[in-house]
Amino acid sequence: MLKKSTAAFMIVAALLCGSLLTLGVTGYADIFGQAAGESAAAAVVPSGGLQEKESQKLGTAMSLIEGYYYQDVDRTKLIDGAVNGMMEALGDPYSNYMGKETAEKFEESIEGSFSGIGAEVSSDNGKVVIVSPIKGSPAEKAGLQAKDVILSVNGETLEGKELNAAVAKIRGPKGSKATLKIQRTGSAEPLEFVLTRDDVKLETVYAKLGKDGVGIIGVTQFSMNTAKRFEEELGKLEKQGMKGLVIDVRNDPGGVLPVVIEMAEQFVAKGKAIVQVEQKGKPTEVSKSAGSSKNYPVVVLMNKGSASASEILAGALQQSAGAKLIGENSFGKGTVQTSFDKQLGDGSLLKITIAKWLTPNGTWIHGKGIKPDIAVAQPDYFSVAPINKSVTLQYNMNSADVKSAQTMLDGLGYKPGRKDGYFDTATKDAVKKFQSASKLKVTGSIDAKTAESLELALIKVIQDPVNDNQLNKGITEVQKEIQASSSKK
Repeated sequence: MLKKSTAAFMIVAALLCGSLLTLGVTGYADIFGQAAGESAAAAVVPSGGLQEKESQKLGTAMSLIEGYYYQDVDRTKLIDGAVNGMMEALGDPYSNYMGKETAEKFEESIEGSFSGIGAEVSSDNGKVVIVSPIKGSPAEKAGLQAKDVILSVNGETLEGKELNAAVAKIRGPKGSKATLKIQRTGSAEPLEFVLTRDDVKLETVYAKLGKDGVGIIGVTQFSMNTAKRFEEELGKLEKQGMKGLVIDVRNDPGGVLPVVIEMAEQFVAKGKAIVQVEQKGKPTEVSKSAGSSKNYPVVVLMNKGSASASEILAGALQQSAGAKLIGENSFGKGTVQTSFDKQLGDGSLLKITIAKWLTPNGTWIHGKGIKPDIAVAQPDYFSVAPINKSVTLQYNMNSADVKSAQTMLDGLGYKPGRKDGYFDTATKDAVKKFQSASKLKVTGSIDAKTAESLELALIKVIQDPVNDNQLNKGITEVQKEIQASSSKK
């Protein structure tokens, strides 16, 4: 038994250590590189592997478990657990192991669609943290935000679960419900969100030409076809007479490194740096543009959900193409991952951090993010927490839910007079006005139906570009630069 167990662990070790260094596929926690199946960046066989004492220790552990554990054990689960343990011991939220089923779903997201709530997540000190909700997804529509911590799903805690197990709980078939408990900075109590899972289609580029010749291109993720789609949409806008451009990468969690470089080349003059990459034991590699600059002004919109490849694009355009960054401080992910999807031989996958990236001027933004040139906050109702619908809110109550309701009422123009959580007479009057306008029973109290109507009405207000402070500031800045350029001619 000991010899068989030792051999099993030696096989795992050999597969791990015999990996080719490739730049891999995009996934849940945001990684860079070539898509699965593309040629390897380099055929490097790392040195190392299990030493005799290490093999003996692992093999003995397997034997003791099989021999003495009070129930039958699944050897596959034990081996998967051993690999998971190695990855977790790195203490890196972006390096992890995926079993066959999770790896298959991982590749679905690269192909452009999957079923679930539509949020990119990572693991941070044992907590499942949202990197960004995907545009148009159930997560975005429900109001989930970057940096939210998911505490539980349908009453099952995620505490202590490794990332892949947590993702398996979060995802599910179209039409199924996911009740999430969320811990959000600034909220004393956990928030509850009830989402209906849906097919999440990853159309990554949206474009339109606004007034005064200002084009707007939104990029939701840097998937394999994003650069091509971006070039197509940019070309259409230019043919329509675009005079300036707003690139929106808010809540864009990142994606594939060669793709963002290809996109940046459309704005960065030939020979200028786009990004620097540092790998262990190797000289810093500087990716320089082979493209050309534009003769019109460009601004980039970003927020705390703009991560990784989004930050590469923002840094490159700011430092090498003179673009202005507008919005909020970005997420702060400055590492590069690659996936090893062939070497383990059973459909499972390892995702490993292999490098860190720096902006053109050599700044490592990891954990800090990129600071905007012009800081612009959204209205407070953009980030308001949902109302707990199991309790009717009424006069003289004081709670976080009342505060949320007051913020919603104020955002909808009903002027409760305060937003501190105390349900006073003015709040009651504002509720009555909303109920009357919404053809609800006028009670002055907020029951489940009124709360739901408030939230639905607020979503429409949030989705109206007129109320998007950051977008409007970006358009204004481009218009200013267009006018300034015209006056010089």
